[in-house]
Amino acid sequence: MLSRTFRRFYFASLIAILGFALPGQLAAELVWNPDTGWRIEGGVLSGLMGSEGRNALEIMNKARRDEDRGSLRAALKGYKKVIKKYGTSIYTPEALYRSAKIYLKRKQYSKAFESYHGILSRYPNTPRFNEIIGEQYRIASALVDGARSYFWGVIPGLPDRPKGIVQFEIILIEAPYSDYAPLALMNIARAHQKLHNTEEAIDALDRLINNYSQSLLTADAYLKLAQTHASLVDGAYYDQASTQEAITYFQDFMILYPGDPNVASAETGLDHMRTILAQSKIKMADFYFYKRDNYTAARVFYNEAITVYPDSEVAGIAKQRLVEVEAEAASHQPSADASNDDNQPKKKKRFFFF
Repeated sequence: MLSRTFRRFYFASLIAILGFALPGQLAAELVWNPDTGWRIEGGVLSGLMGSEGRNALEIMNKARRDEDRGSLRAALKGYKKVIKKYGTSIYTPEALYRSAKIYLKRKQYSKAFESYHGILSRYPNTPRFNEIIGEQYRIASALVDGARSYFWGVIPGLPDRPKGIVQFEIILIEAPYSDYAPLALMNIARAHQKLHNTEEAIDALDRLINNYSQSLLTADAYLKLAQTHASLVDGAYYDQASTQEAITYFQDFMILYPGDPNVASAETGLDHMRTILAQSKIKMADFYFYKRDNYTAARVFYNEAITVYPDSEVAGIAKQRLVEVEAEAASHQPSADASNDDNQPKKKKRFFFF
């Protein structure tokens, strides 16, 4: 009679051989029937042998029946046991999937997301890939919008928008080429704006534009990026780096998407930003003109104000100030007599020695 150790080795070797020789036939799927329980279809192996396979199947059947009766806590306990004890079997992805569904019912959003993530990280080729990414997206969106995860499915916690942001970043790693990726970045930006993390919002929008230039969301990203930079502008007296960035993105949006229905909004934003930038140039010019009598510097900045927004009221003010600069500069020109005096030979300096 074969020893138990030898039998285990024999069956393990057989599994390995079949795994290489018959990969198409080993593809298996668990199917639930309330009368007969779980059964494997489309394959020949469960990944477990003998008593282990029977034990795993028994736990899975009990857990699913508990779930159907509404005993969610007992069902979770069974699914967790399968995941922990039979982690390499065909039952594990189903146990993770059923656990995620139960966590969602109990409003344990983070745990549901983790269970879905467990499936994708261990079984990236699962036929449920798109469904799971969609569920993860909905969970992250709910948290960003202020949904509360429940402790033990009973006690509501506090809103956790940062957790939603982290989950969206995980979706980007799990499915970088899916339709959910640009949506995730847009929601990351939206969440950061709610949390007043403006720089992080700008980063997310910038990633969307650079990595998903063909997405339908890219146009919105350009406009939101311009508007976000504009929100950082404090006025004409302050640094204008954000103003210039906003102008660039407003202009890019209008050039790249001339037929977009938000072009009018972009034009309004561009007008406001160019006005502020031109005003800042006038403030600098006024300083050199009125406080330092530096007519050369004043001319430079007044001309820059005109260049920034040629047809604006600010440009008109700059042109008037240029006239004043020229008049003031002319009044400070040295007189003819002073010029003649300058032409007189200078007296020689005397040197005294002590």
